[in-house]
Amino acid sequence: MPNRSTAPALPRRDQIRKEAARLFAARGFLGVGVDEIGKAVGISGPGLYRHFAGKDAMLADLLVGISERLLDEGRRREGEAAGPRAALDSLIDGHIDFALDDRDLITLHDRELLHLKEDDRRRVRRLQRGYVELWVTVVREAFPPLAAPEAEPVARAAVHAVFGLLNSTPHSAAPQPAQNAQGVQADSGPERSGLARDSMAALLRALAQGAFAAAAAEVGQAGPGA
Repeated sequence: MPNRSTAPALPRRDQIRKEAARLFAARGFLGVGVDEIGKAVGISGPGLYRHFAGKDAMLADLLVGISERLLDEGRRREGEAAGPRAALDSLIDGHIDFALDDRDLITLHDRELLHLKEDDRRRVRRLQRGYVELWVTVVREAFPPLAAPEAEPVARAAVHAVFGLLNSTPHSAAPQPAQNAQGVQADSGPERSGLARDSMAALLRALAQGAFAAAAAEVGQAGPGA
């Protein structure tokens, strides 16, 4: 029997999303043509227009979609948590999952946001602000020293620093197993350098939790009005 995992074939639109994200991340939005994306999923370039209006629509779908997903999932996690510290831990775990499993989208966001149409770019920014505000609120509830009005900039800076840490994983984690357009894992050969997923997740979790604890300790040492 072949030693590889199998999975149900992805719907065609999801196949296109997956391959567009991979190609845009590898070669840049401007360096990839519609025909190439079509070839990657086994259809003609013009056939893509049954699913997306064009490359601009694909990029908007990817970047707006992940921003919506992060905010919706963050709100769900916060709402289901037993308390502020549990909510923060759940937010951290959710963002780690995103950072480790959707690295192409992180690369796209860092490099290709400027290629979105203005309305789509504003929509992404609005969703991102909502996501940041959710984290800032939870962090300040989880660490009482950060709840003081004068500590709000520290909490906000800590949130952005943790995002920077978590979103750096495309450069430090081991490569993801290759999959074809149908979602079937292919033979990957010898693993290149980088921490395995579980090890990277544990390290990121400890670093993120430590960053917020350090921010709270710094405010506590400074004292009120400092």
